[in-house]
Amino acid sequence: MTCKKDDMPVLMVGKSMDNANLYYATHFLAPDSFAYICAGGKSYVIVSSMERGRAEKEARVDQVISDEEYGYMDKVRATNDPDGAYADMLSEILRDLSAKSVAVPALFPLKLADSLRSRGIEVTPAEMQIEESRLIKSKEEIALIQKAQRVNEKGMAKAESLLRKATVKDGILYYRGKPLTSEQIQREIEVVFVRNGYETTDSIVAAGPGAADPHFTGAGPIPADQLIVIDIFPFGKKERYWADMTRTFVRGEPTKQMREMYDLVLKAQEAALGAIKEGVTGKSVDDKVCDVFEKHGYGTPRTKSKTGYIHSTGHGVGLEIHEAPRLSQTGTKALKAGMVVTVEPGLYLPDVGGVRIEDIVVVEKKGCKNLTKYPKELII
Repeated sequence: MTCKKDDMPVLMVGKSMDNANLYYATHFLAPDSFAYICAGGKSYVIVSSMERGRAEKEARVDQVISDEEYGYMDKVRATNDPDGAYADMLSEILRDLSAKSVAVPALFPLKLADSLRSRGIEVTPAEMQIEESRLIKSKEEIALIQKAQRVNEKGMAKAESLLRKATVKDGILYYRGKPLTSEQIQREIEVVFVRNGYETTDSIVAAGPGAADPHFTGAGPIPADQLIVIDIFPFGKKERYWADMTRTFVRGEPTKQMREMYDLVLKAQEAALGAIKEGVTGKSVDDKVCDVFEKHGYGTPRTKSKTGYIHSTGHGVGLEIHEAPRLSQTGTKALKAGMVVTVEPGLYLPDVGGVRIEDIVVVEKKGCKNLTKYPKELII
């Protein structure tokens, strides 16, 4: 991230392993808390003496400062107050950088903010420019998201393979003599991710009427002849970028209604994909999806329905699985080239189940590029 000389100094403190803005600013992945300062046109990280060597190799900043340089541990021993010693150290560093006031993110630690203020540093919560920067992905970022989606497709292929190899007995899928469950498929997907250096927070393998709840992760034996929604989203353990994809299958014979739902969701997705380009709003893309569903008698967010199409078309993907922009009725800002978004319309009927189809695309000036290559086939 580039620091501009005339900008108000910025201070962030946290663990970059679970703080996307901090990781984006530094490219230094750490499970322990550290500080980032952008002041006077230069960027700095303040780390423990133990992390200094690694930070000097990995952090994309102008200077690495060790807490040892400012006697942090000496202050702790003298006061028996680690938090106060940390505030002392940061205030000294900020004064050395001629930063008497700093902008901090909204979720900045309150106790630390108060401690800095008591030491003469003006602390102001502010919108982080970094969040605006994260909206437009670089070529490097797009490549990392695409890499994650290739791994995601391996996970989906494993799930589809298990469904294909299963046999049917009394309306239930069996694999190697035992009922094939949502939990088993989830575990097998996650094994694929781990073997490729990726993790996930959850996986959705929801079958039958339960899949009418878009966020039901699934449980128990998988039924034959029923809709199976598989929504999976890994992120790189080292690279941190996410992927996202959903496919819907039926192992066996779908009903006419299931086929019609699937075909309509596919049509809605194609309408959205055809609408995405620089300059259009997220709402206008979502409107295309709503138009398709409403024309065929289904409820949508525009009609405030609780069945049918009950969520939005998509969201941004990057260092977080859900980030701006939004392809929804509230998405009033224009899309820009370089944004990466999901396109995932769906239909949900309580007595039938759910259908959702999801790809990731990059917004371009005259259209979009689909980063997802996995086929879309209902029947296995």
